[in-house]
Amino acid sequence: MRMQNDGHGIPEGKARHRREKLFDAQDIRLLILNCLATRQAHGYELIKTIEAQASGEYVPSPGIIYPNLTLLEEMGAISAAVESGGKKVWALTPEGTASLEQQREEVTAILRRLETLGVLGDNRRIPEMQRAIHNFKMALNTRLGKGDLPRETLYRIIDTLDQAAKDIERS
Repeated sequence: MRMQNDGHGIPEGKARHRREKLFDAQDIRLLILNCLATRQAHGYELIKTIEAQASGEYVPSPGIIYPNLTLLEEMGAISAAVESGGKKVWALTPEGTASLEQQREEVTAILRRLETLGVLGDNRRIPEMQRAIHNFKMALNTRLGKGDLPRETLYRIIDTLDQAAKDIERS
C-alpha cells in the first residue's frame, strides 16, 4: 500500500507497521559460532544461550537458527554429531574457529547490541517506567482517537513528541 502525503509530511491512510529486524542472518551465524566456541550445543541450547545474552529481550526463532546451522555445516564451520534419540549436537570446527577469530570485531559489536537490549529491557521493567509509558500511550491514543482534530492540534502534538524525544535523548 502506498502512503499519500498531505503536503505537510503527515501520511494519509493506514500505515503498515513492521518490526525492525534486530539481527540479520550473518549476525546469527556469528552468534552461533561464538556460542559453540565455548562448548557443543543443540539448536535449542543455542536459542536459550542467545536469549540469556539479551536478558530475554531477544529470542531467535528456530526458523532462523536451524537453517543457519545447516548453512554453517555446509560451509565447514561446524559439524554435527547425532546423539541417541536423533538430536544433533553441534561443534565448532577449526575452520569455524578461524572464521570467528577473523570476525572478532563484528562479534563484539553484536554482543554489545545483545547486552544493550538486556539493559533496555531491565529499565523498561522498572514499575515507574512502565507506569509512565502506559500513561503516555493512553494520553496520546485518547487524544488522537478523537475525530476531527484540527491540523494545528496535530502539529502541536507532533512538536511536543519531537521535543520530548530530544529531551530524553539529551538527558
